[in-house]
Order: sequence, then structure tokens, then C-alpha cells
Amino acid sequence: MSKLYLILLLLFALFLASCKPAGGESDSSVDQYSKYDNTKPVDGDWLIYNLGEEPGTLNPITATDAYQSIVNDGNVYETLVKRDDRTLEIIPLLAESWKISDDKLVYTFFIRKGIKWHDGVPFTARDVVFSYNKIMDPNVDAPHLRSYYKDIKKVEALNDYTVRFTYARPYFLALEFCGGMPIVPEHIFKNGDFNTNPAGRAPVGTGPYRFLRWDTGREIVLERNENYWGKKPHIKRIVFKLISDPTVALQVLKREEIDFTGLTAIQWARQTSSQRFKKNFNKFSYFTPNYSFIGWNMRRPFFSDRRVRTAMTYLVNRKLILEKLLYNLGDVVTNPFYVNSPEYDHSIETYPYDPERAKKLLDEAGWIDHDGDGIRDKDGIKFEFEFLIPSGSVTGEQISTILKEELKKVGIRMNIRKIEWAVFVKQLDERKFDAVTLGWSMGVESDPYQIWHSSQAEKGSNFVGFKNKEADRLIEEARTEFNREKRIELYRKFSEIVHEEQPYTFLFCRESTVALHKRFKGVNVYPLGPDHLEWFVPLPLQKYGQVTMSP
Repeated sequence: MSKLYLILLLLFALFLASCKPAGGESDSSVDQYSKYDNTKPVDGDWLIYNLGEEPGTLNPITATDAYQSIVNDGNVYETLVKRDDRTLEIIPLLAESWKISDDKLVYTFFIRKGIKWHDGVPFTARDVVFSYNKIMDPNVDAPHLRSYYKDIKKVEALNDYTVRFTYARPYFLALEFCGGMPIVPEHIFKNGDFNTNPAGRAPVGTGPYRFLRWDTGREIVLERNENYWGKKPHIKRIVFKLISDPTVALQVLKREEIDFTGLTAIQWARQTSSQRFKKNFNKFSYFTPNYSFIGWNMRRPFFSDRRVRTAMTYLVNRKLILEKLLYNLGDVVTNPFYVNSPEYDHSIETYPYDPERAKKLLDEAGWIDHDGDGIRDKDGIKFEFEFLIPSGSVTGEQISTILKEELKKVGIRMNIRKIEWAVFVKQLDERKFDAVTLGWSMGVESDPYQIWHSSQAEKGSNFVGFKNKEADRLIEEARTEFNREKRIELYRKFSEIVHEEQPYTFLFCRESTVALHKRFKGVNVYPLGPDHLEWFVPLPLQKYGQVTMSP
């Protein structure tokens, strides 16, 4: 639920908070689609959704990227509880109720009866216990999740429909993470290597959609679960198209071969404003809990020195990038919390673009061109490094190209390397990189432990290798503080340390920009965005899956 997931820099296109339609429609679009606005919901049709990148796996316990969560969460797999779309309060899902002890150490969930996995096997509390045990198993590739459950002493199935989590110490997000823990079927995952279980390619959940197929490099297809325990969605099938090039994705959208895709800044501002486009599509822009960054691998000799990392930040002209490349669709950020949340410290000032200050810091750190070849060096090591970007990140490529020229001016050689998403994530996991550009997708409330605690530096999401004892102390203290104002005070001190150390050059919280075909109705906007499980297509507008009777 509130876990942090890797996202492609500035290309994440989930429907989330503060969504608003952009621009007006032509008369022809009103005539064609608006007359169906008040029709009653009906079943049928497919949603063709451009996923943007291919997930490494659909195992929700081992996956670290947001693309898996787009496919799985709420569609295939479900959790004990979820956040309400309207109020953001935690409400029942697989669990019909729960009880919390007065000391906030024991959380007991009472599971609904009659729920079955997609293969017909009953869902029970034993699946919850099994999933927890796998998360905590050091042989399972789930260090990003273990950090949230490390303070649990035990998880017990009291019976088939009752599961109890017992903590060693209080945790302010305990209800969200116990209730929001990914749950997989024990009977499918119990045999063989959990990390390579075939269900990672063919998931079996309890949700309103069943997995149908995964054609590598092309699409992932879900179909409606006709035996779903809850209210069934109207859309019969979701097809996740794998189109990583946003230029191609927009072309396919305009041909009406997909229904939904993210838009780059230039696509939003200049390439989707025609009356022809408005005839068939609505555009939406919205802020989500996210931020983008450049991460410096602090294990490398170039970036082990705080002065060098700060110099790199001075060489990134973020305001110019935001204005010229992103058309002001976002905000420059300085610290690791969502910019529109109370936890974000607005008093921390942005390091400005200042090449002269950067050169002085590099000189102070001993990175000087000793041999006169135009490249700074220190202790016989040339300041030449590789900048890793995911192949589908257009904005990441633009930013890296600009940075390369800025670094060249001050005597640093940067080589840009683009690789596909699954390989990119593997390089991060193995710490085989110098610098990267990416983003984090966050939850309603954040716990920075997963990314910033030193225990996560070798195996976990702290892939840049940030280690600071005082930061660790503040993170740990905040985890046991239930008073949000006091917790914010701790996070402000933590943010100051991160700002001083500059393990990341924080970039932007970018406004997400997307397009959706107008035939979809029931697209209500909630604090966490529209819920596609409510969407429907009026019968005269349906395109796919129609069955015709033969005479």
C-alpha cells in the first residue's frame, strides 16, 4: 500500500490524486460522446492500457517496480485492507474487520468467508502467514519489503479466518502494512524456488481480474473473474500493451488502438491539442506522491565525497529543465517526501545552478586536471563515469544529455548508457552503476526506512549506499512515533541531513499527464484518482469482445 516503487523518470502514468480534465471539447466530440454521459453502467468492452515498461515479474513479493503494481494491485491480487478512494481511510477488503490492542502491538484480522483463489482453492489465514514468512526469508528477493516488517515478532493463523500480527515495538504504519501486505497462494508457491516460481509469470490471485496471458515484449492480458467474491467490474478485459517509446504510444493512441497512455510534457503541451484529438480523447493532469532524482553511487571514488555530490547538483539547471523540457508541469524538490504533504520541508532551499561554485567544490575535493588533458583526476583516477538511464525515459535522456555538456565544461567526462527496464533494475540490485536517474512512487504516508536506512544499503532500496548514524536514529525514532506533528519534526531533521549530504540530486515532483478515450464513462475523481473498476462503456460505444448471434 504505502511501499515505494521504482518508476521511470517522469513517465509514470497512474490515475491518482488531483486529476482534472484539460481543455475544452469540440462540438463534434460533445455530439458523439456526451449524449451517453447519463446512461446506466453496463458490462462489456476492453480497456487497452499502455503500460510503458515490462515488469520484471508479477510476483508481488519480489517485484520492486511500479509496473507490476499497476497490473496486479486491486486487479489480480488483493490485501486484507485498502484505503478508501474518497476518504483515504483504511477500510476492509479481504478482511471484514480487525482489532488493535491498546498497546498497539497486536493486530488481529478477521477474514471474509467464501473467498477463493482464481483456481478455486479457498483463501485462508494460512496464506497470510505463508506470505509473511516468505517476505522475511533471507533467501527471498524481498529486502525492500522486509524493512517494513522487521519489528514483527510473529504472525499466527488462529484459525482459517483469523490471523494475528504481534509486534515487538509499536510502528505508526502497522495497520497499513499488516493489512496491505502482499498475499500469495501457499499451495502454488510452497514448492521450489520462490524467486523463480512460474506464478511470477502467471499470477493466481483473489481479485476481480484473472491472469490470462503474458506475451513477452507485447502485452499482458487480464480477464474479468466471473466468480469474484465482491462486486464485479464492468470492463470484461484489461490489455496492458508494452510500448516503451512514448512517440510510438501516442501514434497508436491516435489510431485508437489503445485507450489510455501517459503523455510526455511536449506531447501534453504541443501534440495533443488539435480538435481531432479532442474529438476522441480526454486529457488529465494531476499530482501524485512521487519525486524524481539523480542517484550517485557513493561507493564510487567520484561520489564518495559530499563536496563532489553537491557540485554535481550545482551543475543541474533544474529550473531551466522544468521550464523548457517539462513546460512547468511540476515543482523542483529538495527532500525525500511528497512535496504536497505535511512531511515535506519547504524551508530547505534549492541549490541553484552555479557552475563556478561547482568548480570550487571539485577543486577542494582534490579533483583537478593534474596532467592537462582536460579531464579532472585524483590519485591517478580519471573523473569519467557512466550515467545509466532506462530506455523508455525520454526526459531522462534529455536531462542526461544536458548534464553531459555541463560536466564537459568543468572537466568531467560522462558516458550515457540506455538499457531496458529489467536489466536496469538488475544493475541497481547488484550496485553495478555509477549514476542513475529515476523516480520513486510513494504512498499516502511515507516511511523513509526502505530507501535511506543504512541497513538497506547492501541489499535493499538504498542502492546509492547512503549511511548516516544520525539519519538512522531519526528514521527509527519516527517509526515508533504515532503523533504526526512530532514525527514531522523528526523528518525535518532527517531531511536536513539528506540535503547536506546530497546522495541524490533531487529533481522534480512532476505533474502526471495522461489521455483516456472518451467512450469510457463513470470516471469519477477521488483523492487517489479514478477507480477503473467503476468504469464502463455504453453499449453503442463498445469496441471489443462483442458476440454476435448466427441466424
